[in-house]
Order: sequence, then C-alpha cells, then structure tokens
Amino acid sequence: MVLRRRPPQAAIDALPASLPTLLRRVYAARGVGDADTLSLDLARLPDFRQLADIDAACGLIEQALTDDQRILVVGDFDADGATATALAVHLLRAFGGRQVDYLVPDRARHGYGLSPSVVEAARELRPQLIITVDNGIASHDGVTAAHALGCRVLVTDHHLPPPELPAADAIVNPNRVDCPFPDKALAGVGVIFYVMLALRARLRERGWFRDQPEPVLADYLDLVALGTVADVVPLTHTNRVLVGQGLKRIRRGRTRPGIAALAQVAGRELNRLVATDIGFGLAPRLNAAGRLDNMALGVECLLAAHAHGADSAALVLEQLNAERRERQSQMQDEALASLAALDLGDAGLPSGLCLHEEDWHEGIVGLVAGRIRERYHRPVVAFARAGAGGLKGSARSVPGVHIRDVLANVATAHPGLVDKFGGHGMAAGLSLAEHELDRFRDAFALEVDRWVTPAMLDGIIDTDGALTGDDFSLDTARALREGGPWGAGFPEPAFDGEFRVLDQRIVGERHLKLTLMPAEGGAALSAIAFNQEHKVGEGIYAVYRLDVNRYQAMDNLQLVITAIA
Repeated sequence: MVLRRRPPQAAIDALPASLPTLLRRVYAARGVGDADTLSLDLARLPDFRQLADIDAACGLIEQALTDDQRILVVGDFDADGATATALAVHLLRAFGGRQVDYLVPDRARHGYGLSPSVVEAARELRPQLIITVDNGIASHDGVTAAHALGCRVLVTDHHLPPPELPAADAIVNPNRVDCPFPDKALAGVGVIFYVMLALRARLRERGWFRDQPEPVLADYLDLVALGTVADVVPLTHTNRVLVGQGLKRIRRGRTRPGIAALAQVAGRELNRLVATDIGFGLAPRLNAAGRLDNMALGVECLLAAHAHGADSAALVLEQLNAERRERQSQMQDEALASLAALDLGDAGLPSGLCLHEEDWHEGIVGLVAGRIRERYHRPVVAFARAGAGGLKGSARSVPGVHIRDVLANVATAHPGLVDKFGGHGMAAGLSLAEHELDRFRDAFALEVDRWVTPAMLDGIIDTDGALTGDDFSLDTARALREGGPWGAGFPEPAFDGEFRVLDQRIVGERHLKLTLMPAEGGAALSAIAFNQEHKVGEGIYAVYRLDVNRYQAMDNLQLVITAIA
C-alpha cells in the first residue's frame, strides 16, 4: 500500500469563507476553485443543443408521437440501463405517447445491446421506432436487422464508439468524435435525460402542450441520480448537478415509489440518502435483477405507480441480491484459491490477471473482477461460459490503465482473438472462444505491461491528509457528508493517521469493530473496518473516512477504516 496525499488543485482562498476550513481543503484538492464550480444549480448544466444529432433524434420521436407510432425502448441489463429505460418510458408516455413499450435483453439469451436476436424478440411488438438507451453504439447488425423490419432506430448511448458507427437514423452519444458536447462522462440515463430535455423544448415550440400538461423534467432527476451513481461514471460538474438535484428531491420525498421501496429494503432512510447509499444500497439490489434474472423486474419496480407494486418488486430484488452475495462470495473464494495455487517462481503475479471457472455465473464475473482488482491492484478479467465453446468476460481496471483501449490493442495485435469488446476506461466487456483463453491471457498480460508502473501494482491510495483533534467531530462528519455528492472522479474524503487500539472485536462474523485513540491524544473514537476478519495489533496506521452512524434515532461519529498499513 502506497499513500499519496492529494495536493490542492485550486486556490482554497477563492472558495466561500462560510464553508468549514476542512471542506474547503477537500474541495480545492478536487479542483473546485470558485463558487460557480461549487454550484449545483440546474442552470449550470451544458446546453443540450451541443449534442450531435440531437435535432434528428427529436425529429424521429416527434414524428412517432404525432403519428401515434409504436415506440419500443431497448435498454440494458444494469442499473444505468434500467433507470434510462424507466425514464424514457415515463416521459414518452407523459409527452402523449400511447403505444410506448420497452424490452430489456436477457443477458444469457440475447447478449448485450441491440443484437439481431433482440430485434427478433421485438418483432411481435411490431415497433415502428426503436430507441436504445445505454447501448447501441456498436450494434451494426442489430440496426440493420431493425431496418429490415421497416423500423427506424434512434441510438442513445454513452459508451466509447467504434471507428465506424452503425447506420442508425440518429445517434446521440457525447463520446462521438464529432460531438462538441463538453461533458463526455454522462451515464446512459443522463444521455436520454438530455434527449428528453431537447424533445420537450421542440414540442413546446410547436404548441404541443396547449391541450395537455407539460412534464416537469426535474421531477425525473431521482432516476438520473440513481443510474448515474450506479454506473460509477466520473462525477464531473454536470453529473454532480444531476446527482445533487436528484438526491435533493429524493430526500424531500419527491421520488418514485420504486426508489422509495429500494431504499426501504436496503435499510436506508429516504430523508438522509446520499450518493454512497445509492452505490452500496440501492444499486446492488436493482442490479441483482439483471445479474441473476431479468432486468425487466427492476424496470417494473421503477415504473410502478403505487407503493404496493413497488414494494412487491423490491422484495423480490432483495431476495435476488441475497442470492447474488452468496454466489459472489463463493466465486471470489475460488478466484483467490486459483491465484494462490499458481506456481510463479520469482516472476510474481502478471500485471494483468485472467480468471475462469467452469461454473461461474456470467452476471457476477464483473463483481469478482472488481474485488480481485481491489486486492491485487492490477487489471482483472473474469470469464464465464457463454454457450457452447464461448466465454464472456468482464474486465475491471486501475487508474492509469484504460481497459477498453487495452482490449482494442490486443484485438488489433491478434486478429480474430477477441470476438467482441466494448466499454470504458475502468470497465469493459468482451467475448472470445474458450480455446483461445490461454492465448488471450498471455496477450492481455503483455499489453497491460505496457501501461502499468510499479507504483500502480503496489496499490496507490489517495488521501486528504491527516486530521487534528478538533476535526474528529460529528459536525465535521455531517459537513463532509452533506458536501457531496461524492463518487468516481470526485472521491469521498479520506484521511490517514496513526492510532492506538483501545479495544477490538469481530462483529457480524467478518467486520472488525474498534475503539481508537489518535496517536497525538484526544477522545476515544468508535471505528469499524468492514470485511476485516482478523484482529490487529496495539497500534495501527489507517486510512479512514468520517461517517455519521445512526443508531436508535441517534447520530454518532464513526470512523470507517478502508485500509490498514
């Protein structure tokens, strides 16, 4: 473990003096240098007119609404895809669409995106316009199949595009090379939200709302917040505005019954919800549907108009999530055992790891890859069997290694080795023939070698420095909690320091509960280290977060230990 303290990226003095000094320090380390950058007002969002193809996209939808055409939203089987699907269906119906339906691919049967098999499954719905959300940017064959049915296609996506775009009737994706939209980090739900913003403006100009109510799009930001945080896209200023505004509405109770139900089964209080509650509470339960069953269950939860239907769906999602945790734990143990059994001599672990077991579940390999990446600090691909002789892999990376580009370079250097691939800098997916696994493993490790440095493999942990005695307070923890939203690219504040261990015990079978004293003295502090199954010595050097622990309606300061040196 290598600790690296974040230096100021902006002038602390330029931030409002009314903010706590520690929060100003944290903001400055994340490049927030003025009140404008700090503002989460909706007026700070970039203009939708900067999105390439936005006029053509709105024209397609307007014509479909005007002619009462059958519109089919094709989503993805993760939380971003589910929220994007629900948002599109909600709003298309609110705009007056009377024949709006959706289809979420089955992970095992259809694969990812607008595949020809998805188009075939959609045939009985007889769509006249297909709108993809959170997918479609590489769906050349699927677009061709849809056109063969006489169906027009609007692709909305945020994944990195291939060199040649599919022949869709319109493509909205901020990552198109010809798109001037300034923020490339929108999630899939953020992209379709922007399309709906543009569509409402177009319909308003045409007097569409003279005879029907005009939807308030800000009322749908709860879905945008959920999908954006769940997809772990960087919380750029645009995404912080979208998430911050969505969280504000959720905390005020202005949210869909499905989101309220997910918070309830996750044990989160709606009026105190923050981004980390979404990331570690709501999102895993929603994602469980796409991993083990069908994400249509998650979409139905988000579309539910009343609490009864939402609560029923959320309970099923809770059960699926419990099953997911059990299977993930088993797969992680198998992955760790296979790595421990490797006979590597003096070479050590490869810079890039490839893992595969015969009975691994396709929907969970991404989580396993993420956990192994966290432990060994290097890119990981975990594979599951997908049909006869095929493998599907899910990759997770470390900062500084763009995993999608790594896969692209492997595919270029070894033609025919990788069947399909796509994704982001930190996460990607791919498929290949099972007999090619060993060749891919070697090629992947060699390519990753070109990207990594020794420091990356040691596990760099960025912190916001040390805290003094006065900083260890409930007020400080509250200020940091409310100073978000925190997430990818705008990390939750973490600190490092030395402590004496006054007391420790294992709770919940695998968590370490501690009472600590700062080395320089002060009051005793309650702390917890999750997934720390072994006790520590009399003194530790730790990386930690300040947390507000609520127990029996009382708030208390708690340190959450994230690493122990």
